[in-house]
Amino acid sequence: MDRRKLGVVLPARTIPFPTSTSAEARSALERLVREDGIPLNALHVMPAPDDYDGWMRIKAAADAHYAVAVKALAGTLRSDVETIEIGDATMHIASPDVPFPAEYAYIDLHGGAMVVGGGEACRAGARMQADQHGVRCYGVDYRMPPEHPYPAGLDDCLTVYRYVLERHASNAIVIGGRSAGGNLAVAMALKARDEGLPLPAGLVLLSPQVDLTESGDSFETNQMVDVVLPGRLTAHNQLYANGADLAHPLLSPLFGYFADFPPTFLQTGTRDLFLSNAVRMHRALRRIGVPTELHVFEAMPHGGFGGGTPEDRELADEVKRFVRGCWE
Repeated sequence: MDRRKLGVVLPARTIPFPTSTSAEARSALERLVREDGIPLNALHVMPAPDDYDGWMRIKAAADAHYAVAVKALAGTLRSDVETIEIGDATMHIASPDVPFPAEYAYIDLHGGAMVVGGGEACRAGARMQADQHGVRCYGVDYRMPPEHPYPAGLDDCLTVYRYVLERHASNAIVIGGRSAGGNLAVAMALKARDEGLPLPAGLVLLSPQVDLTESGDSFETNQMVDVVLPGRLTAHNQLYANGADLAHPLLSPLFGYFADFPPTFLQTGTRDLFLSNAVRMHRALRRIGVPTELHVFEAMPHGGFGGGTPEDRELADEVKRFVRGCWE
């Protein structure tokens, strides 16, 4: 057999930590790898999609991890927050503790592989966005599987968007999503447009999980190189979809049609497993003339380096600039 038809054969090798980043970023990567060079997160084995109890244990462990992270934020978050429910949807409304322009709104959709990241983590995320942008932020604590598979989470996002539209003009709203939240941000915009709702002033998609079929090149080239997300999320995606076609645009919005979409900000990193998601989304938007920015950070894994590295601060500044530009 002609081996060229199988792909490129690589010799066994070690991918060194980069010298081209800040020292803080390099240290962040080093902390996520064992002494034998295997990413810590590569040790996790996911349950089968029908293992309800197994997934509930995964969610409990994630909640405990997020609780530690939220506790570490104590004293750093300044905004006030209240939690309300609209039907089945839960949202955390965060308001800056200083005078702010009441006409503007930011909708925040949390990450977590479509399965985790809600609760106190989502509540803290809304406060972080309110602090960063100086406007009221609506954090959508959308329902997730195994209790609530697709389309429950997407329905919750639309419910919150309609609520926000009753209080803010569409051109005063920006929707932002990280990872799984990026999926829901695009899917929500697609569904809102098709239902005749006005679209927001802008979208912020940070390492978005817009292709649940995981068909992009980086799902091969960045496996085990991304120390935050070293492997595919196939089990999570199947759990979320609950038997629906993973290629459907409301599940994998990369395959949607983006006519009339607002200006969009995309971020990824050269070591991000989802690099191809952002690159392909950027090209799809550009092809039909949507104003789009693509920011690719050197050696950045999925979700950023964390810990306030210079690269993470630079990304936050770029997002803040883009959001303000949507409102000018």
